Amino acid sequence: MKTSTAGFATGRTLRFAYPLALFSLLLLVPCAAFAGVRAGFAERDITPQIGMEVPGGYGKAFSKKIHDPCKVRAAVFDDGTRRVALVGIDALIIPRPLVLAVRAEIQARCGIYSVLIGASHSHSSGPIGMILPGEFDHASAFVRELAYEKSSCADPVYLRQVHEALVDAVVAADAARVEGTLGFGSGREDQVAFNRRIRMKSGLSFSHPGKGNPDSLDFAGPTDPEVGVIGFWNADGKLAGCIVNFACHATASGPGISANWIYYMEKAIQGFFGTETRVVFLQGACGDVTQVNNLDPHANPEADAWSQWVGGRVGAEAVKVLLGMSQTRVADVPLDASEKRWRIPRRCPSAEHLAEAREIIAQSPSDPRWVWAKETLLLEALIAREPEVEVEVQAIQVGPVACISNPAEYFCAFGLEIKKGSGFAMTFPVELANGCVGYVPTEEAFGPSGGGYETRLTFYSNLEVSAGTQMAAAGIALARAMRPMPLPERPMAPPFKQPWLYGNQPPQLK
Repeated sequence: MKTSTAGFATGRTLRFAYPLALFSLLLLVPCAAFAGVRAGFAERDITPQIGMEVPGGYGKAFSKKIHDPCKVRAAVFDDGTRRVALVGIDALIIPRPLVLAVRAEIQARCGIYSVLIGASHSHSSGPIGMILPGEFDHASAFVRELAYEKSSCADPVYLRQVHEALVDAVVAADAARVEGTLGFGSGREDQVAFNRRIRMKSGLSFSHPGKGNPDSLDFAGPTDPEVGVIGFWNADGKLAGCIVNFACHATASGPGISANWIYYMEKAIQGFFGTETRVVFLQGACGDVTQVNNLDPHANPEADAWSQWVGGRVGAEAVKVLLGMSQTRVADVPLDASEKRWRIPRRCPSAEHLAEAREIIAQSPSDPRWVWAKETLLLEALIAREPEVEVEVQAIQVGPVACISNPAEYFCAFGLEIKKGSGFAMTFPVELANGCVGYVPTEEAFGPSGGGYETRLTFYSNLEVSAGTQMAAAGIALARAMRPMPLPERPMAPPFKQPWLYGNQPPQLK
């Protein structure tokens, strides 16, 4: 027996509440149905075709071979009143129009309204961005050429493939729901991720200034070593699936199309629990965090070995956390979901900046300034069509965990701020979720000691300086409006009666 409430807050904030049934009432129903959360997991393949574009840069690049598959992985949780879906996708980004279309179809096919879709930010994945089909049809012929011929573009055929896979994965996960128990926990992996922005002797902060740079002083920002994990075991005691949250760019690219280090994380977890275990990865706040340690004088590993190092260690830590849940798994947990949508203005390039860009763009593309000039002119055309961008921050609660999403390459400091302020025992910041607005640095990064290419004004990264602070405040407010569940604790040992008789013996020498 369950009770439920559903309310709508004012403005653009939507909220659904799913309180737990009263345990005393359950005791009055001897043949009551299963009272806990049911869960289902599913995955679909989205490996692109060889020859398609590989996103992640400011120009075009094309795939030549496939190293490992790219996937959509979905988890659906159901408390008998409401359902929520957490979806991870091996992709650089997830475009907002695609999210809205996918959600609408999911609602029509299986009635799930609370769907979080987070991109892993794999730089070795399929052509899902950066420029969307038709996005610059309104611009001049010259700007259209810069956009469609000189920039990284999404492939309409691939977008359709991803759309279908996202919907199918969620619908299949929903159909696969079974009774079971949930576990929650976190570990620590601090050897694979580093802040890529470095304080320099000049007083500024640079992105990837290079190993051995004599002007480098220290890291300009933090990292988040927490490996957050939710596990779900079916009635037979088998791990059916898990959610893993960790903050590190997926740029340890191996040779060819790949899920990047997430592939090896999945292999590590499935190597212990079985290949049927589904692993949903939600990327943490890693806009300024990668696998590169710019202050380490040693050479970097070869690309695929680097992916194994990052993914293997994160996966191994997740296995340790999952194994530690054997005494703390529970069946009945609260689910909740809410979101806030609003519009944030873009930063506009100055007249001087635009004039300089037009002068540079007329020169050879070999000029290192040419890329920035191209980006400036694309931004000018984008602002003419859309001077503000819709931003969505979403909160989904699964027991003691709050998943707080944002659509940005979000600086790590914001993720730590959200964890501190959420009021939950565990918080999963999820970046590049439900859309993409590019880099969102801290306000400090725009100040006198700031810098780095993440702060550069481009087509991809252009929101007003306070955008990150707004997103953090929105996420914290959504979480604070929920009722956190405490982390389940191991049961206490029975009261002491007597010591073990065989062990309670004095030493014997003869």
